[in-house]
Amino acid sequence: MKERFAIAENLREIGRLLDVKGENRFKARAYERAARALETLDGDLDLLVLNRRLTEIPGVGAALAGVIDELYRSGQSSLLDELRDELPPGVAELNLVPGLSLKKIVALHAALGIASVADLKAAGEKGLIRTVKGFGSKGEAKILAAIEKLEGGGARLLLDQATDEAERLLRHIRSGAGVAKAEIAGALRRRKESVSRIQIVAAGAKPEKIIEDFLRYPAIVHSERKNGSCRARLAPGGAVELLTAAEADYAASLLRRTGSKRHYARLEELARAKRLDLNACAKDEKEIYRRLGMQFVPPELREDEGEIEAALAGKLPRLVEYDDIRGLTHCHTVYSDGKNTVEEMALAADALGMKYLTITDHSPSAFYAGGVEVERLKRQWEEIDRAQEKVKVKLLKGTESDIRPDGSLDYPDEVLARFDIVIASIHQRNKMDADQMTRRIVAAMKSPFFKIWGHPLGRLIASRPPLECHMETVLDAVAEANAAIEVNGDPRRLDLEPRWIRAARARGIKFLISTDAHSTSALRYLRYGVDMARRGWLTAGEVLNTLPPKKFLAAVRP
Repeated sequence: MKERFAIAENLREIGRLLDVKGENRFKARAYERAARALETLDGDLDLLVLNRRLTEIPGVGAALAGVIDELYRSGQSSLLDELRDELPPGVAELNLVPGLSLKKIVALHAALGIASVADLKAAGEKGLIRTVKGFGSKGEAKILAAIEKLEGGGARLLLDQATDEAERLLRHIRSGAGVAKAEIAGALRRRKESVSRIQIVAAGAKPEKIIEDFLRYPAIVHSERKNGSCRARLAPGGAVELLTAAEADYAASLLRRTGSKRHYARLEELARAKRLDLNACAKDEKEIYRRLGMQFVPPELREDEGEIEAALAGKLPRLVEYDDIRGLTHCHTVYSDGKNTVEEMALAADALGMKYLTITDHSPSAFYAGGVEVERLKRQWEEIDRAQEKVKVKLLKGTESDIRPDGSLDYPDEVLARFDIVIASIHQRNKMDADQMTRRIVAAMKSPFFKIWGHPLGRLIASRPPLECHMETVLDAVAEANAAIEVNGDPRRLDLEPRWIRAARARGIKFLISTDAHSTSALRYLRYGVDMARRGWLTAGEVLNTLPPKKFLAAVRP
């Protein structure tokens, strides 16, 4: 009988081998999804197997249920055994190297016995790959370059992707025998928009045992150990680095591995001036900062952008927290491009204990997103009224109104005046030059109905740059209009970026932390909006949706 993490590891291997073999892509992905479902399963796997209810697990159909049942009862899978016999050893790991096809892997295994990325790297460094027919010196150089890129982490993970994977990894590491403490570190702990790798610091009496247990994580497909640390590649994509420490050194190690290099260098300067050792045993990070004569600096601020000076002066603000938020804002439904109905969104907000929810579907200009025409508004508002009877959360009738190229807002003024909340955003003509875009945004702010600037610079992380505008001029106009700026929690946006949040904050501008949710599951994006707000030094008093319903409504009503 196998436990669920071991079964998940086998399912993931089946999926990878099917993919390498060239089987239907959706079939291969189904095994990956089933592996993830098992890793995060809240129910009792024993009962599901014994009562033949495995198909109740999300993504598990009859065929997959049969494979899981076989693995659970016998510890083996006939399908996995067939795939292993048919394909060269290490093929799933080797297939991660860009440009290395199954045909080439077979040739390398036959000629050199290569069964892992480590074998491949060693062969390349010895000049052996070029001796295999079909490779040559250029092919060998390409493979070594691809391995270097693979070991360097490859593509960056967006904040939500990295967070989900890191939290699964952390649960796995903490479950290991002898692990006293473990925490996420690095850029992910600072809540950067994307990360090149996930870093975790763990402490215990036997570091090597911690690493051995870590390497049993089902999603690891390639690893390299060195001096009490381990770097690995994950099957879903991305890299992870585990750093181990003695329990007495844990706080110092976590501090060193969390802050940016500049932040930590500044702490070293302070320690030298005070003749202190930053690596000395400490109960926690707070104690280390206290020894340096400064406030504890939250991880999100450790960038050497003024936080050192503020902490020494005792002037760091109390940053906004998730629990400060009372309402979910900027939410879409099936009336435009959302996936869920008004009632479904309302019930989900109710379940989260929120006090209000804004229904802000797209305006007519966003025809590509099913923008709500004026004649459909009445039907939507009636549906909101019906849903209100079924939930405690206060439902607010709003819109995400397009800012047209000339700066006017979508919908006639008499319609805009009837909304509870108007979020004004740019969705088209994003490539205006800086002068044109500045005039467009400033003109929009002169509308009496402009209260909230939605996903301000329109960026999509790693795929679309921010709008070009004279931001200082625009922020002055926002302040003059007494408008608020949205901090958008959609992990692809995370807009406005922290440096501009701080610039707006200095002008006394208020903010809204939104989800930009297009489904009930996307309501969780609130946490990422809070992350960005904290990186921008925002306090609860500067965020409008920390207000109770009546005060919030008064602050945002057109």
